[in-house]
Amino acid sequence: MNILFFLTPKEDVAYIYDTYSLRQVLEKMEYHKYSCIPIITERGKYAGTITEGDLLWGLKDRGQLNLKGAEEVPIASFKRRNDYAPIRVDSNMENLLEKAMQQNFVPVVDDQKNFIGIVTRRDIMQYICSLNKQESKGA
Repeated sequence: MNILFFLTPKEDVAYIYDTYSLRQVLEKMEYHKYSCIPIITERGKYAGTITEGDLLWGLKDRGQLNLKGAEEVPIASFKRRNDYAPIRVDSNMENLLEKAMQQNFVPVVDDQKNFIGIVTRRDIMQYICSLNKQESKGA
């Protein structure tokens, strides 16, 4: 099976640019109700992920901050504790499953490291459940 079967393409994924401000990131994560979001460069390269925890620790280190002040804080200034490791679009299913066991989603990049989308753990689990249901009906 090809990992493209599970891919949610970039145009259907919420992500942020590494040039965004803290306020832009907070608003995007709040709107989509995400606890973690992919970061890409202006050229479309995958740059990592940022989590709510990264934001909280970064805010703690900065002391007092208000929403207006958050417009002046570049998201690139935040330390990220654990970027989600991407896989290449031509990776095998075993590699995808290894990553999905460790991450809620797996960023997918092409051979030039351009971000092309994600595979969610949920999509993989739904597929496995549908196979199990089919097997149960056949038995």
